[in-house]
Amino acid sequence: MKTTLINQTENKDFISLRSKITKINSKVTQSLNLPLRFNYSIILVNSETIQIINRDYRKLDKATDVISFAYNDGIKEYKDFSDEIGDIFINLDYVNKQALEYGHTPEREYLFLITHGVLHLLGYDHQNPKDEKIMFDYQKEILHDIAPR
Repeated sequence: MKTTLINQTENKDFISLRSKITKINSKVTQSLNLPLRFNYSIILVNSETIQIINRDYRKLDKATDVISFAYNDGIKEYKDFSDEIGDIFINLDYVNKQALEYGHTPEREYLFLITHGVLHLLGYDHQNPKDEKIMFDYQKEILHDIAPR
């Protein structure tokens, strides 16, 4: 799995974590038995930009931490997925704020949001308790060695 990282902010704090993103990709690929051909983009934005995206695409006129756009939405089998699986928009203004709220490092919060977004791109969701448990268990497993609590 390959990642394109696009930083649309002046914040350079998280660019050095590229190797950890690679580790997340390896762990996701291994845990879910995925083909290696998948690619996705991470776009780092600020609150103003993500609010516009949230308003225009989700009809929610407020900032949020992460938004994922899955290109293979509704497709059940990974073998039927296109190589490009989607885009993850991460609001860097929220990373430090949420890290403080949750009592962990900004690095862990950033890597958590990436992992959360990747799982959404792969069809995981948390709309009901059963699906939430599955998704959140994968998040814990993936981040356990890469960004422990």
